[in-house]
Amino acid sequence: MTIDRAVLAFAGAMVLVSAALAAFVSPWWLLLTAFVGANMLQAAFSGFCPAAIVLRKVGIRPGCAFD
Repeated sequence: MTIDRAVLAFAGAMVLVSAALAAFVSPWWLLLTAFVGANMLQAAFSGFCPAAIVLRKVGIRPGCAFD
């Protein structure tokens, strides 16, 4: 798995978890969904993704999007 796929998997998991928490616990969890979406949008334009930096340090091999 490359960093690119790991970032997408992590973002998707966070969206699903926060949507479930918003449905069953509190609608305030939708703020996490908004944060993940905003972070993905800024990463698309700037190429900077904090999750990619962490995953690179963990040892996941780099892909082509977050070089």
